[in-house]
Amino acid sequence: MSPTRVYFEVGRTSIFAAAMEWPGWCRRAKTRDLALEALLDYLPRYEAIVTSAFTPGKLEVVGDVTGNATTDFGAPGVLTPWDSDSLSASARKKQVSILIDCWDYFDGVVTASNPNLAKGPRGGGRDRDAIVDHVREAERHYCAKLGAKVPPRTPWRAQRDVITTALLARTQQGAWPPRYSMRRLAWHVVDHAWEIEDKRG
Repeated sequence: MSPTRVYFEVGRTSIFAAAMEWPGWCRRAKTRDLALEALLDYLPRYEAIVTSAFTPGKLEVVGDVTGNATTDFGAPGVLTPWDSDSLSASARKKQVSILIDCWDYFDGVVTASNPNLAKGPRGGGRDRDAIVDHVREAERHYCAKLGAKVPPRTPWRAQRDVITTALLARTQQGAWPPRYSMRRLAWHVVDHAWEIEDKRG
């Protein structure tokens, strides 16, 4: 079983621990040790999302990257030296399939939730439909980072098709390389799926 590479994105007030081979498996805490602990704590929740065999193996910390304003805002926002590593066609398909799993999981969570969510500091007190709108519009914005564009009011399914087509293309014209693109997209939808779960009680 191959190890899973993990890196830390180090911000001023918190640190992300992100698994490179498993898009969406990424958690934040105040220190490296706590971030790695949070990543392991969320392993069962992440495993429930992935429909293929989840075989993370041993976690192997490969290093740090310095965070930026996006990191401090609360999102992993820095490209890493490892994002330039080649990604085989089979590995690319596997990671895209995990992203699709994340979308499907999010959709299921939304369907199973009431529109009104418990209020609290996380997410600024947004209810379910406001979170859905935010995720959809963020993904439309991310399309440009992949070298693709979708007009406003494009149906979400069609928008997701544009994303998967761009990610599976042999050459990608956007500012985000494939590895980072899939981690960022998957993290965002999974984080909000878990937010809805946590706030619905």
